[in-house]
Amino acid sequence: MNTIQTCDPPLLHGIPQAAAMLHGSAACPGLHGLVRFYPAQHGVLVYADISGLPSAADGCGGEIFGFHIHAGSACTGDDGDPFADAGGHLDTAHCPHPFHAGDMPPLFGNDGRAVSVFLTNRFTIGEVLGRAVIVHSSPDDLRSQPGGNSGERIACGIITPVRRSRCR
Repeated sequence: MNTIQTCDPPLLHGIPQAAAMLHGSAACPGLHGLVRFYPAQHGVLVYADISGLPSAADGCGGEIFGFHIHAGSACTGDDGDPFADAGGHLDTAHCPHPFHAGDMPPLFGNDGRAVSVFLTNRFTIGEVLGRAVIVHSSPDDLRSQPGGNSGERIACGIITPVRRSRCR
């Protein structure tokens, strides 16, 4: 068997500069996760690890979720939308959907769990600090305006700087 030798730097190296702790809505109280933001040579590396996502009963759908950074800075709302104060998608360049800065790849559920790692140059870490990360109940259709018809908001977290501390 051949082996591959590489001198590339590790994909996830060190402590992220920012992160968002996600918590589920009243409809999804077991949903939680962590979204980390790392500086990278060509943009920002986003690493999401989420558990407690709704699972499809028959395994034939329902496990793709919209995933966006919203312009608001709060995970509060009302009975109709528990995270209404998160606002709409972050759109720093005034682009149509799906070209908002906050439009990210969907999450693909795996028995209630999703892990996603991707590189983006649509925003800097500084531009997203204090903004809300939202998980939606349905996949983004990549067409509908203004937000992709992604269904209800089922999880939210605010992006905050990661404080470096000494581990003992």
